[in-house]
Amino acid sequence: MDGNIFNTNGVLVAVVTGPAIFDCRGRKLYDLRGLNIYKLNGDLVGHLSDSKGAERHLDKATDRLFPTS
Repeated sequence: MDGNIFNTNGVLVAVVTGPAIFDCRGRKLYDLRGLNIYKLNGDLVGHLSDSKGAERHLDKATDRLFPTS
């Protein structure tokens, strides 16, 4: 499930490559298992919406996982 993740303002905040989520600078932020987002230490922190396609938009509650600055 490769693709891009956009926040609620439409700003690109992360890239999904295989089972990992990277920030825009290429640093690994989270692991992805199915639609669940996990910290690198294994803690569940949220989930992606079940939308079709390579672009995913976050809901307001999940925006905090991907700071833009």
